[in-house]
Amino acid sequence: MRDRLDQRFRLLVGSRRGLSRHQTLRHAVQWSYDHLDDTEKALLERCSVFAGGFDLQSACAVMGSDDDFAALDLLDALVRKSLLVADRSAGRTRFSMLETIRQFAEEQLVASGVADEARAAHSRYFAGREAAVLALWDSPRQREAYTWFTAELANLRTAFRWAADQGDLDVAATIGTYAGFLGYLIENYEPIAWAEELIEPARAVDHPRLAFLYVMASQCYTTGRMEDAVRYSEAGQMAARSGRGEVPLGLQALLMAAYPAIGQPERAVEWCRAELASTRHPHALTRTGLVIGLKMAGFDGEAMAAATGLIDAAEATHNPWTLSYALLAYSIAFRDADPDHVREALRRGLIVTQASGNRGNESHIAGALARIEAKHGDPLAALEYITLGIRNYHDSGNTTHMRAPLAVLATLFDRLGHHESAATLAGFALNALTVMTSPDINTAIAHLRDVLGEATYESLARKGETMTTAEMVAYAYDQIDQARTELEHPS
Repeated sequence: MRDRLDQRFRLLVGSRRGLSRHQTLRHAVQWSYDHLDDTEKALLERCSVFAGGFDLQSACAVMGSDDDFAALDLLDALVRKSLLVADRSAGRTRFSMLETIRQFAEEQLVASGVADEARAAHSRYFAGREAAVLALWDSPRQREAYTWFTAELANLRTAFRWAADQGDLDVAATIGTYAGFLGYLIENYEPIAWAEELIEPARAVDHPRLAFLYVMASQCYTTGRMEDAVRYSEAGQMAARSGRGEVPLGLQALLMAAYPAIGQPERAVEWCRAELASTRHPHALTRTGLVIGLKMAGFDGEAMAAATGLIDAAEATHNPWTLSYALLAYSIAFRDADPDHVREALRRGLIVTQASGNRGNESHIAGALARIEAKHGDPLAALEYITLGIRNYHDSGNTTHMRAPLAVLATLFDRLGHHESAATLAGFALNALTVMTSPDINTAIAHLRDVLGEATYESLARKGETMTTAEMVAYAYDQIDQARTELEHPS
């Protein structure tokens, strides 16, 4: 039954499921359909290509009409006849139809012989939204771009799938890149796989989207696929430098994201320096990447020098994500030299991310705030930030970065005297990235070995190392609850 839910009418009329009653359901839909005029039927049929709802603008696109008023009249008629549902709760009207009605309308669309035309129009429409959506993203109204992406994800998925299956590389690559980018920033990594799927066909024809596809495909490092990410990054660098396709908004800097995760931040530094030297108007994103790479590579003085003026440059873009990322980079550069100013910058960054919907930067900034509070401030505040980071990373499937707040938790527990818990957490969290982002983890581990003894530490660390991600998250939440109770109610 699960596998056949896309054939509802056939499923519902099985011999043991009340044949006459469910035939009546189909007859009711057929009766309503038969009472529509031809233009209403045509609209209902074409709107069956949408997944997850649609608005007036997208309905006009699949109709092939630029007459908003005529389309609105038709949509209103279908709503009044209970064949469409109008949702006005978000301040803008969005239409949808019950799945049984959608499937019936889709059957009629196929029978009319224009299904391919409607599906192609649907795909072209969502590819054509790129410029407007990215312009919205690159503005103070950035949250609206994420809201649109979330509302239209099912349509973007359907549009991409149709275009890819039809071999329409232009449409598929457009959707795969800009949807991949928006998804990455709010920790929805599904569209990264769309970009990956197109790498080979795009490379075969030297497609102008090739470099951008590599940029987005390389973000698969977030889910632990390091080898693939590095391979995409190296190929993307070659494509970008050869001029095979422009990457918008300075996003080629994201090609460097995988290198710190595999313990090679100096490669990111080298590339960012080359990029900054080769362009007359360097993008703030590249400067931000350079700052983070320098700090992680151990060039503390150079990182602080590169971070000077970075926040002002980011503010001039009026882009909330760019600003929050710059605030994060500044905090990383100065975390050991000026923790008070770093805390202030990070708190501002967290406000910016939460106001603008930048969940990815929210997670990273929460981890950075946890480190500051754990070392210089309030342990209870540190636990709150750690919990936020773990929850976001776990919910999104970001197994790579999730170890960072767990490493902070291990160092905090060592300071609080929760040595066995700290050792278990350290066993799971320790890797090349956490050593760079939370260097105190090495000091904590040395202390734990001394306090617990080598054998006990190794046993507890192995226990943590062999836990699944879900087991470790459950364990961390439990230990956090216990620690919070002790801090709030000291004996």
